[in-house]
Amino acid sequence: MAPKVLVSDKLSETAVQIFRDRGVDVDYLPDLGKDKDKLLEVIGQYDGLAIRSATKVTDKVLEAATRLKVIGRAGIGVDNVDIPAASKKGVIVMNTPFGNSITTAEHAIAMMFAVARQLPEASASTHSGKWEKNRFMGVELFNKTLGVIGAGNIGGIVCDRALGLHMKVVAYDPFLSEDRAKQLGVTKVTLEELLRRADFITLHVPLTDKTRNILSAENIAKTKKGVRIINCARGGLVDEAALAEALKSGHVAGAGFDVFAEEPATNSPLFNLPNVVVTPHLGAATTEAQENVALQVAEQMSDYLLTGAVSNALNMPSVTAEEAAIMGPWLKLAQHLGAFAGQMTDEPIKAINLIYDGAVAEMNLDALNCAAIAGVMKATNPDVNMVSAPVIARERGIKMATTTQAKSGAFDAYIKLTVVTEKRERSIAGTVFSDGKPRFIQIKGINIDAEIGRHMLYTTNKDQPGIIGALGRTMGENDVNIANFTLGRSGAGKDAIAILYLDQALGKDVIEKLHETGLFRQIRPLEFDVTAD
Repeated sequence: MAPKVLVSDKLSETAVQIFRDRGVDVDYLPDLGKDKDKLLEVIGQYDGLAIRSATKVTDKVLEAATRLKVIGRAGIGVDNVDIPAASKKGVIVMNTPFGNSITTAEHAIAMMFAVARQLPEASASTHSGKWEKNRFMGVELFNKTLGVIGAGNIGGIVCDRALGLHMKVVAYDPFLSEDRAKQLGVTKVTLEELLRRADFITLHVPLTDKTRNILSAENIAKTKKGVRIINCARGGLVDEAALAEALKSGHVAGAGFDVFAEEPATNSPLFNLPNVVVTPHLGAATTEAQENVALQVAEQMSDYLLTGAVSNALNMPSVTAEEAAIMGPWLKLAQHLGAFAGQMTDEPIKAINLIYDGAVAEMNLDALNCAAIAGVMKATNPDVNMVSAPVIARERGIKMATTTQAKSGAFDAYIKLTVVTEKRERSIAGTVFSDGKPRFIQIKGINIDAEIGRHMLYTTNKDQPGIIGALGRTMGENDVNIANFTLGRSGAGKDAIAILYLDQALGKDVIEKLHETGLFRQIRPLEFDVTAD
């Protein structure tokens, strides 16, 4: 059955057609996002939800969304989505961070020009029949120093455009490398130095605990007298009240704001001050940007629902379509390893350690880690998936450790997973053969070659005669067919294991008969999700 997507906000017809052309059923109901009750009533029918800013995806909506796998936001901001609740529910949240980058960067440059030349006030004055030529004395951008706070995608475009205007550009960004700064043609500086040197300051960072009020009253006081401040990123990055006081005192010569701490902004300390240009969050408001983000979200959601490729996800690692094709068997292997360890572990887990050996060490380890954690967590929470599993693991205080190493043995690549509890460590390793089938290759340090099936039986015993006979006879007497039978031992007369791939699940009576033989230390029926193997 084809996946089904609801578009609950206004999206271009071209984007809606992309879903249809890709084989996704889509209902285009652009006003539904404003009707909370109706949204709650129908959301349970859909695998995907495509939105802009009108639809509010609350915990109640997510609770009702029993089939939902992915939410796609046509745009950058996801303030209208409860991401923690979505993560716990196992729903991927995607945005489209690059579709409106140029538009937002251009808006910042436009605001700089408007503030530098007082264009809105001059326009209003002229419209009113005045000719106040001497009132509006501006400044050039040429040869001025622009301080860019945040030199990521949008900030990088602003740097490029500013250099084209022959401005000097300094950038503050903790994640900006010296090599990247050279590529951009900017000087990397500390925040203190940027505040001291910049004639214009423009912000291009997300709103986090670290960036909130990055231009506080204290930092505004450190700026050069006559500075002009532009914010087209996020409200809350600048203390608006403190900036208003600095504008009134003349320390700050002008400001251009497209975003505000509270939106819609019907009242702000910045309103009605001279040489303050304000716009109603228009950074992404061009026809090109609106079309771009709509097309991008349709492509991303279709890719995920049809191929498993994850792009621009905010709550799980991205996996490209190419990676999904190559990594598919390895992701299933990681999940199977976790599922084995999870089903074998009855006490609280303290840590999950993963070793990636050989070629697999070069793959997307974040995604593989998520798959492995999901496998472990499913033993106690069947509804968990790659999105929700890391959240649940963190809530339980489970520590994660990942190690990569060059090819160290007979296999070109393998994954080894170890679960640590208060009492013991339990390890299992596996690889993917040339046929694309995951296999278990080591349990408890004992080498094996076990095909993985839906229904399996794992036993441990002292290495001695009669084990194969006891297992085979018990299965036969109870009409349980053995599809595959694998044995392993640490040495003659020492620890031994058996793992059976069965055609059906074992009943409690069969397990009890095995216990009655007295031959086995441990008997554990196991279940694995092999639908995509």
